[in-house]
Amino acid sequence: MDRETACEVYRRLLAHYPIVGGRRSFIHFDTPFESLILTILSAQTTDRAVNAIRDDLFACYPTPEALACAEPEEVEPLIRGIGLYRSKARYIVGAARMLVSDFGGRVPGTIEELQSLPGVGRKTANIVLSHAFGINVGIAVDTHVRRVSKRIGFTASTDPDVIERDLMALFPEEAWKNINYLLISFGREICTARNPKHERCCIADLCQCYQDLRREEG
Repeated sequence: MDRETACEVYRRLLAHYPIVGGRRSFIHFDTPFESLILTILSAQTTDRAVNAIRDDLFACYPTPEALACAEPEEVEPLIRGIGLYRSKARYIVGAARMLVSDFGGRVPGTIEELQSLPGVGRKTANIVLSHAFGINVGIAVDTHVRRVSKRIGFTASTDPDVIERDLMALFPEEAWKNINYLLISFGREICTARNPKHERCCIADLCQCYQDLRREEG
C-alpha cells in the first residue's frame, strides 16, 4: 500500500475513533510507574482484567520502593485474576527492584533502558514511552495491530518487528502515537479475528483483504 492510501485509512479511522483529551490508553493509570506495571501485566490478558486488579495492587504497593520490598508470592493473590499471574508477579517485583537499584526509583525514559527491565519487550516499552511520557520512537505491535495491518495491506509480514518497521515507514512520525490505539479499536469492533464486519467497515474500499474477497466472489 502506498503512503497516500495509508494516510487516508488513518484519517478515516481517526474520524471514527476520535481521541478525546489525548487519552489513547485502554489501561487506567495515573503515573509512569503504574503504566509500566500494568502494561507488563497486560500481556495475554484483557485490559478489563488488568483494570480490575489495579486498585488493590497499588493500594498495597503504590511506589517502586514498596513493590521492590515485596516477594512475588505476596503479590500473587492480588493479581490472580489475570493470566500467567505467577510469572508476572516475578516480573513486576523484579522490575520494581531494578527501578530502585538502577534508576533511582524512576521509570526510565528510553526504549533501551525500559527493555532492560524484567518482563519488558519492545511492545511494552513502546506503550510505556508513548502513554506515560508522550515519546514515540516506534509503534507497539500487539495481536490486533498485527492482524489488522496485514489484512488492510500495511504489511505482508506477520513478524511484529517487521510490521513495526513497515508501519513506521508508511506513516509520518506525528501519526505514530495514534496508530496502536486506532488499529486496536478497529480490530476489536470491526476487523475482528473471526467474521470481520465488512458491511460496517469505513475503509472497506481501501482494504486489501476486502478487495481480495470481492474478487474471489466474482
